[in-house]
Amino acid sequence: MPRPQPAELIRGAAAALVAGALPALAFPAPSWWWLAWVGLIPLLFVVRAAPTAAQGGGRAWMGMAGFLLANQYWLFPSSGPLLAVFAVGIGVLWFPWGWAAHRLLAGKPTARQILIAVAVLPSAWVLAEGVRSWHRLGGPWALLGGSQWNQPATLAPASVGGVWLVGFLVVAVNTALVGAILLRSWRAVAPAVVLAVLGPVWFWWGPAPVPGSSVRVALVQPGDIDDAAARQRASESLTEGLAGEGIDLVVWGESSVGVDLADHPDALARLVELRRRVGADVLVNVDAPARNGGIYKSSVLIGADGPRGSYAKTRLVPFGEYVPLRPLLGWATRHTKAAGEDRRRGEGPVVLNTGSLAIGPLISFETTFSDLPRRVVRLGAEMLAYQSSTSSYQGSWAQPQLASMAAVHAAETGHPAVHAGTSGVSSAFDARGRELGRLPASDEGVLVIDVPLASRVTVYDRLGDWPILLSLLVLTAWCAQSGRRSWTGARRWRVRSRAGGSRSWTGLRCRPREGPP
Repeated sequence: MPRPQPAELIRGAAAALVAGALPALAFPAPSWWWLAWVGLIPLLFVVRAAPTAAQGGGRAWMGMAGFLLANQYWLFPSSGPLLAVFAVGIGVLWFPWGWAAHRLLAGKPTARQILIAVAVLPSAWVLAEGVRSWHRLGGPWALLGGSQWNQPATLAPASVGGVWLVGFLVVAVNTALVGAILLRSWRAVAPAVVLAVLGPVWFWWGPAPVPGSSVRVALVQPGDIDDAAARQRASESLTEGLAGEGIDLVVWGESSVGVDLADHPDALARLVELRRRVGADVLVNVDAPARNGGIYKSSVLIGADGPRGSYAKTRLVPFGEYVPLRPLLGWATRHTKAAGEDRRRGEGPVVLNTGSLAIGPLISFETTFSDLPRRVVRLGAEMLAYQSSTSSYQGSWAQPQLASMAAVHAAETGHPAVHAGTSGVSSAFDARGRELGRLPASDEGVLVIDVPLASRVTVYDRLGDWPILLSLLVLTAWCAQSGRRSWTGARRWRVRSRAGGSRSWTGLRCRPREGPP
């Protein structure tokens, strides 16, 4: 086979970059959720048009690099050219997806190949997302299933298989629609329709949360304030206005307190007095050097007599809060806004109790992970409480993207979730992921919501990340079957070649020998 020309490779990569960036519009801020169900079709056609399966994998690689660049463009001011390196490095995880897509969809696929593709391609996609979600690789930001955060009906499968199952269905629908186009048959659209309606069917006829009481929660959003002391004073001023409002819990955003409360009794006393005036516990967030050394980010619940308990952040942002392999990569701090000093990790999730409400606190980057809310719910949390600060990305898509994940985890765990952003976006969701209230990043103030504590034990809570395991089994089975068929076909060809007197076993046809051997 002739070697591909550079111009051909460049055109294919450029088309893949553009096609791969398209699904980013399904995420906040645009939130064109419907686009996710058809947004992969252009990339699939670009991949299947590649001359070889290897080039198809390469186009998928470039396509996902384009997706990451479009979805996380807001990292460029702080990371610079490293963002492109990150996107290309993570994009390689989708090479198997592109390779499989070319093998199954190129040329004139049969109906059987399309059905296999509907199972295999979502599996390859979910596995790539599962690997990418490792926190040391940047975490599960912008998983495809998360695009459905504002549509409780299409998000409903998250209660069965987490965000992974939602993403699986989205990729399966895109693949089925491509198959229908290739087969040129309206009847072939039926699988796509069936897959698309599974979520709404489960939402309307599946088990509903068990009714319960409700709590009045106030989310304090002081805005983009650089000085830690001024930021705390602004949060205190907004909280004071809640006296007499019948509030059950006040939640401040990340880094709302800039001193270690154990070393600053005056700051602690001021918070305790504030709690007494308001009549509700206050969940603050401390970002300061601790007495025993090191910098922690901690959620601290302030009660009438002092702290009721605390939680130290366990999942840290690579480069943002620590530098991996600092002796080797420490140079990045001189050219980017990477952490000059590593934050310390906590020991694990905890549940904080006000006396009438059990809270599962998680902090900023941890909002993107699905395993952490499952763990705090199993520890007895009645409500998830997220605290974040995205002032470094003020006015970008980062803020609504982060806040949207609270809806996904509410649906996954079957428990309500609130998200307090120091500079936005603050939001609240019920146990099915339905939005109860929102305070945009451009606003400053307090969002007060009556949060129903209706909840249920979901299938996902019981079984965990089973879609990832199922995807691994499906992809492994297909690869084994394809390998066996290829080996069997090659063996038969060699046998026929020997019988015909061919000198070559490599696929090149040679004339049989003339005359006696």
